[in-house]
Amino acid sequence: MTTILTSTPSIQSSTPNAPQGDDTAAQISRIMKKISELTQQLKDIPNSSASVEEKKKQQELIQAQIKVLQAQLAQLQRKQAEEAQQKQQSQEVKATDNNSAASQYQIDIYI
Repeated sequence: MTTILTSTPSIQSSTPNAPQGDDTAAQISRIMKKISELTQQLKDIPNSSASVEEKKKQQELIQAQIKVLQAQLAQLQRKQAEEAQQKQQSQEVKATDNNSAASQYQIDIYI
């Protein structure tokens, strides 16, 4: 009888003071790697010597873990997109502020 036990730990940053953008990207990378590993385990189930019932349980367990990871991945990707949008808006505001400051000192000369 072969039993495969896996767990899906919560993906947390090991450095609490890390920049959010890098932290999010690192979490996305770790989740994608874990999904890849679980997918490979899923592919290997038919070749195991476990009973049909055990194979089915293993398959269901792995599929459930993949779904959880996919949900976490989607959440992190949304967060990353929001951060990128906020950064872009911040840059646009700075550009607008710079243009406003420059136009404040503009003098019209008529000849």
